[in-house]
Amino acid sequence: MTSWLDRETGTIVKKWKGRLPVALLYPNTYPLAVSNLGLQLVYHLLGGLDYVVCERFVYPEEPGPLRSLESCRPLVDFPVVLGSISFEHDYPRLIRMLLAGGLEPLAARRTGEVGPGSPLVVLGGVGVFMNPEPLAPFADLIVLGEAEPVLGPLIEIVDQALAAATPRRKMLENISSTLGGCYVPEFYDFEYGEDGRVRRIRAEAGREERVTRVIHPDTGIAAHSRLLSPDAELGMYMVELGRGCSRSCRFCAAGFIYRPPRLWSGEAIQESLEERPASVNRVGLLGMEMADPEVLDRITAYLHDEGCSLSFSSLRADRINDQLLALLAESQLKSVAIAPDGCSERLRRVINKNLTEEDLLSAAVALVGAGIVHLKLYVMIGLPTETRADLDEMISLVHRMHREILPLGRRRGRVTELTLSVNSFVPKPWTPFQYLPYGGLENDEASLDRTCSRAVSALKKKIKYLRAGLAGLANLRIKVDRPERVLQQAVFSRGIVGWPRFCWIWPQVKRSSGP
Repeated sequence: MTSWLDRETGTIVKKWKGRLPVALLYPNTYPLAVSNLGLQLVYHLLGGLDYVVCERFVYPEEPGPLRSLESCRPLVDFPVVLGSISFEHDYPRLIRMLLAGGLEPLAARRTGEVGPGSPLVVLGGVGVFMNPEPLAPFADLIVLGEAEPVLGPLIEIVDQALAAATPRRKMLENISSTLGGCYVPEFYDFEYGEDGRVRRIRAEAGREERVTRVIHPDTGIAAHSRLLSPDAELGMYMVELGRGCSRSCRFCAAGFIYRPPRLWSGEAIQESLEERPASVNRVGLLGMEMADPEVLDRITAYLHDEGCSLSFSSLRADRINDQLLALLAESQLKSVAIAPDGCSERLRRVINKNLTEEDLLSAAVALVGAGIVHLKLYVMIGLPTETRADLDEMISLVHRMHREILPLGRRRGRVTELTLSVNSFVPKPWTPFQYLPYGGLENDEASLDRTCSRAVSALKKKIKYLRAGLAGLANLRIKVDRPERVLQQAVFSRGIVGWPRFCWIWPQVKRSSGP
C-alpha cells in the first residue's frame, strides 16, 4: 500500500482528530480503482469537505488484512462506509470486503447505533444506478444517480446525526425525506408471484412510491483525473467529454440512465485539460463516440498545440477526420478500437448503431494509414434476431478488412495486427432490450438451470462458428469472454438477489481473513 501512495499524486491525507472518518470502498484492485473517474470524483468531493477524512479501500491482490490506503486503518474504525460500484462482477467482491473488514454485511443485522464497527453503509455508482436490488440487502442506503448534487448534503446530514446520537432508522428517515435519489431498501417491501417475478413494491407509509434519480446539470468544468499513478491500469490524464449519449443504441444502459445526455462544451473540456500537471502529456478522452465534431476538432487542435498525445477506449467509425488522424499519427498511438457491435448491417440497424460495412472498412484503412498497428473490433453475439447469416457477414467483413489493411501495414514496415473481441450480449435494465433472454434464445418454460445451460451452449456454438470461419488468417487474434462467466453479469444486471443467492460465490469466507 505504501509503495502505491509513494508513486501516486493527488492523494488527500488528513489528521483524524475532530473529523468524520469515511471509508471509500472500490471492490477491485488498485490499478483499476485509481483509473476509475467516478471513484476519483467522489474522493475529491469528500476531500474538499474540511470536517471529513476520507480514506480508500481497494480489493487486495493478495490475501491479507483489509486496510485503508492512506493510514492503514481497519474498516471497523469508520462510522461511514461508501461503496463505489461500477460493474456487476464487482458485487461479490464488495461483500467479501465487508466480511474481511470485520463488518456485518447484511443491513438487517446492523441494528445497533451507527458508529465504528456498525457503520452506515451507503452504495452508489453506475452499477447500483442501473439496478440497486442485487445489493439492496447489504446497503443501509443507495444513492440513485450522480454524486455531485447529493454527496455533500448527505454527508452533512450524517455528520449532524452522529453528533446528536440519532438512531440509525431515524437518520435514514431524515435522509430519505430530505434528499432526492436516496433509496432506503428497508422502507420498501417486495411481493412476488408464484413464478418468482415481482408483482408489487410497497413503500412504507409516508415514503415515496418511486425514488427519483439525481442528475448533475452543471457543465462548468468536465470531470477529469484527480489522482495519477504509474500503477494505474489506464496510465494517463483522463477527461470526460459528457454523460449519456444521444445516439441511444438499444443495448447500452448509459444512453438511457443518464438521460438527458449532457455533452460538455469545448470550453469546459479545455479547462479540464488545462488542469493536468505539466509533466503529463498523455491524455485519454472518455466518450469520443458521442462528441460533437466541432468540439472534437477544438480538442484535437488544443492537444496538437500542447504537444499532447491522445488515447481513447474506442472511436465511432463515422467520426474520423483528417485532423484527428494527424493527431493520432503525432501521438504515435499504436492501438485503436472501433465497435461494430452488431455482426451485420441489419443487426446494427436493429440495435440503432447504424454503421455500414463501408463505414467500418474506411475507418480501418484510415487508421492503419495513420500508423495504427493494432486494430481492435468489438462485436456482440446473442443479440435479438441474430441468425447464422449475420455471423457470416461478420466473417466476410473481417476477411475483407484483413485483405485491405495488411498491405498498408507492410508498406509502412510494420505488421498490422487485427483483434476481434467477441462479447456475449447482456440485456441491461432501462434499455429497450431489458426483458430479452440472455443468449438470444426464446423464453420457454424450462427450468432456470436448463435455460442458462442452453443459453451458454448456444453462445459457445456461435463463438466456435466464428473461429472456424476465420481460421487461418494471419495476424488475427480472436478474444472472447466466456459465456458462463458473462451469465453471472446477466443475472446481477437484472435480478433481485439476496444473501442466500450470494453464498455460492464465496464459500467459507472467514470474517477475520483477507478477501
